Amino acid sequence: MESHKFDAMEGTRFQNVVWVPEIPSTNTSLLELARNGGQEGEVLIADLQTQGRGRRGRVWTAPPGTSLMMSILLRPPSHSLPVRSASLVTSALAVATINAVSEATKVELGIKWPNDLVVDSPNDAPGDLGYLKVAGILTETLIVDGEISALVVGMGLNTGWERVPPELELVATSLDLLAGSLIDRPKLARTILHNFENEYSDLLQPSGIETLLEKMRRHSSTVGRRVRVHLDQSKGTPTLEGRAVDLNETGQLVIQTDHGDRQTVSVADVEHLRLDAR
Repeated sequence: MESHKFDAMEGTRFQNVVWVPEIPSTNTSLLELARNGGQEGEVLIADLQTQGRGRRGRVWTAPPGTSLMMSILLRPPSHSLPVRSASLVTSALAVATINAVSEATKVELGIKWPNDLVVDSPNDAPGDLGYLKVAGILTETLIVDGEISALVVGMGLNTGWERVPPELELVATSLDLLAGSLIDRPKLARTILHNFENEYSDLLQPSGIETLLEKMRRHSSTVGRRVRVHLDQSKGTPTLEGRAVDLNETGQLVIQTDHGDRQTVSVADVEHLRLDAR
């Protein structure tokens, strides 16, 4: 089943990077490996996922070989990363990917809170979101006795679409189209992993969270915009509107609502509102 295995990546914790042609889900496979004692630093990359997942159980699909679909198994040292801050690993991978993509293609991606990498949309048509999605990141954790036992962070990054399917023209795009050239997926994967080694190592340092949050604010495509936030309707507040003004100490989004108060959002879908200068 295996189609490629990187050499151990010198200077990183990623000593076993396996590339397979097809798998149900890279995240699911590494979570199962973690439950069975898998070690930190395992990386799984696939040409095709048949049961890929995004946030809130959404399906992530892409034709074979058109995306970089990669998951990473981590085991943070005891007390180094609070459970409430686990989502910052998503942020660390986002920053690592932004820098790798910029280096490889000169394409500048932004972070749409909480876990998408996007570019501004050139469209101005009904249904346009104001951005086009290029990647999504999903972090899942195993908690034991109130601490993170293992964590798997996975990403699907559109790299080689050649053309945008008509049904996705107002929603998403791909790096090859943005860069105007073919993308070397193995080379890009190596660069992302090297960058992520640095971002993740820094995150675990005493001042790492605030350092990462500053990078997040700098790369954010959400902070500074008017937004509509779709909350969990079971909590009685289906939506709120206002301006995204900041990220708090755990990466949650701070909204200055139209009612004049501030609300902190931990889990929600965020819609960028049009006709609003940043």
